[in-house]
Amino acid sequence: MLIVITALLLVGAIWIEKYWQLPTWQLLLIYLIPYLLVGHDTLKEAVEGLIHGEAFNEHFLMSVATIGALCIGFLPGAETEFPEAVFVMLFFQVGELFEEYAEGKSRESITHLMDIRPDTASVERNGMTMTIDPNLVAVGETIIVRPGEKVPLDGVVLEGTSALNTVALTGESLPRDITVGDEVISGCVNLSGVIRIKTTKSFGESTVAKIIQLVENAGNSKSKSEAFITRFARVYTPVVVGAALILALLPPLLSGHFATVFPDWLYRALLFLVVSCPCALVISVPLTFFGGIGGASRNGILVKGSSYMDILAKLGIVVFDKTGTLTHGQFAVTAVHPDTCDEHQLLHLAAHVEHFSTHPIGAALRDAFPDEATDGCKVTDIEELAGQGIRARVADQIVCVGNTKMMDAVGAKWHDCHHIGTIIHVAIDSVYAGHIVINDQIKNDSAEAIASLRALGVQRIVMLTGDRREVGEHVAAQLALTEYHTELLPADKVAHVEQLLDERIDGARLAFVGDGINDAPVLARADVGIAMGGLGSDAAIEAADVVIMDDRPSKIAIAIRIARHTITIARQNIWLAIGIKVAILILAACGIGTMWMAVFADVGVTVMAVLNAIRALKP
Repeated sequence: MLIVITALLLVGAIWIEKYWQLPTWQLLLIYLIPYLLVGHDTLKEAVEGLIHGEAFNEHFLMSVATIGALCIGFLPGAETEFPEAVFVMLFFQVGELFEEYAEGKSRESITHLMDIRPDTASVERNGMTMTIDPNLVAVGETIIVRPGEKVPLDGVVLEGTSALNTVALTGESLPRDITVGDEVISGCVNLSGVIRIKTTKSFGESTVAKIIQLVENAGNSKSKSEAFITRFARVYTPVVVGAALILALLPPLLSGHFATVFPDWLYRALLFLVVSCPCALVISVPLTFFGGIGGASRNGILVKGSSYMDILAKLGIVVFDKTGTLTHGQFAVTAVHPDTCDEHQLLHLAAHVEHFSTHPIGAALRDAFPDEATDGCKVTDIEELAGQGIRARVADQIVCVGNTKMMDAVGAKWHDCHHIGTIIHVAIDSVYAGHIVINDQIKNDSAEAIASLRALGVQRIVMLTGDRREVGEHVAAQLALTEYHTELLPADKVAHVEQLLDERIDGARLAFVGDGINDAPVLARADVGIAMGGLGSDAAIEAADVVIMDDRPSKIAIAIRIARHTITIARQNIWLAIGIKVAILILAACGIGTMWMAVFADVGVTVMAVLNAIRALKP
C-alpha cells in the first residue's frame, strides 16, 4: 500500500512540475513528500548504520545517491532530477518487498509442536496412584502407563506386557513388544496393555527431553549465509563513495581554478553516485530467488528462503531417513507362503482372526483380504495371548495367528522364511498352515530419486534409520545404496551427520531428508533439512528448510535442478548490472555521461534484470 501511494504521489508531483512553473525549492518540497514516505525506513537504516559504525551498507548508498539526485538541481546550470531520486528510492523499496516476501518470516520455536513431550505422569506413592508433573517424578519411583498414553520417563518394566509405538523416536514402523525386564524410553506410545515402570532417569535426563534439547542446540549450530547484497555493498559502497569524493575534489584542486570548475565536477560526482545505485542488484537478485522459489512451489516443493536455494545448488551429500521417507511407513502384506492350504484361505483365516485387532499388523492383514468384513464367516472365542498373538474360532476351526512362541505353544511345527520383514505364522487346529510376510514398502520413486541424485553429481548418498539391521540392509540393497547405518536413536543420527559434515570436501553442502519428529534434531543440524510434508510430522516440517509436499523423494533432484537454474540466472543479473554500471560510471567520470544514461544504468538495467529473473519461474 505504501508503494502504491508513493507511486501515485510521484505521478502527481511530475504533473505539477510539468504544468506549474514553480521555483526549484518548492518543487523539492513537493517531491520530498513521496520521497520521505517511501524512503524514511531506508534513511533511518542509513543513520543507524552510521551511529553503529556500519555505514557502508546498501541503505547508506541508496540514501547518499538519492539525496545527491535531489541536490543536483540546485547547481548552476543543472537540471532538476527530483523524479529520478523518488523513482530510485521507490524501486529500492519494491526490491525490499520482494526480498522480504521471498525470505518469509523467521520460523518460530518448534519445540511447542513436539507433542511427544508428556504432560503428566501417573506415579504410585503411599499405595495410591497420583497424576503429577513428570518433572516431579524421582529416579526409582514406579509409574503406570495405560493404553494410549505416552511413556513419560525412561525406565524398566516391572509388570505387564504391551506393544509400544516407537516411530516418533526411532522411526521404526513396527511396534515393539515389551514385557517384564525390558527397558522403555520416554516419548513412546503404549498401544495395548497396562504396564508398571520403574524410572531410571529424571525427566530432564530422559530421551524425550534430550530430543527437544538437540533441536534447540542444532538450530543454533547452523550458520546462516549473509545476503549477497549486504556482502556486495560492504565492498561496493565504500569504493563508490570514495571514488565520488575523489572525483568531486581532486580534479578541481589540481586544476588551479577550484571555484570555477568545482560545480561541474560535483555534478559528475553526484551523477556518479546516481549511476552507482545498486537497484538492479537489490531488486533482480532477490526477485530471481523469489522466482526460483515460486517455480519450486509449482512442483510441490516449499523452499523457506532464498539462502537455501544456494545450499541446494551446492549439495554434495544427501542423507536419507528410511521410514516414511524412502518407504511408505505403513505395513502391507508382501508375501504369502501357505503350507497346508492355499494363499486365499491363509489370508482369509488370518484376516478374520485379526478382525478386532488395533495393531498395525492386524490392519495390514485386513487390507490384504478386503472381503473379510462382508463374507459372512463367523468368528468366536477370540483370545489375545500377550507376547504371542491371537487365537480364535473361525467357523469350526481353531486358528492361531502370531509369532513362533505361539506356534511352539500349540505344537505347530513352523519354519522360518527367507523374506525380510515381520513373519506372521498361522496354525489351524494346531497344524502349521503357513506364514505371511508383512513389511514396510519402498516408495515407487525412491530408486529413481537415488539414481537422479547420482546423475546430478551428488558425491555421497547415505541412509540412516532406527530400524533393525536386516530391514535396513534389505532396503539399501533394493535401492543400490552402499552406505547406510541402522538401529539409530535421534542422537546417533545427529552424530553421524556431524561426522559427515567433518568429512566433506570442496565446500560440498549436506542435506538430510526425513519425515518424523525423531528427525527434527538432525533436520535442523544439516546445512539444509528436507522434510516429507504430506505425511510428515509438524515438528519435522517446522525444523526443515525445504518441504516436499507430496512425499516423493524424487522431488529432491528437481529441487536441486531448480536451485542451480536459479543461481545461474542470479549470476547473469549480477554481471549484467555490474558490467553496464561500470561502463557508464567511466563515461560519467569522463564528463560524457548524462542523467538519462544514469537512469538507464539504474532503471533500465533493473527492468532487463527483472525480465531475466522471471525466467526462474519456469525451471
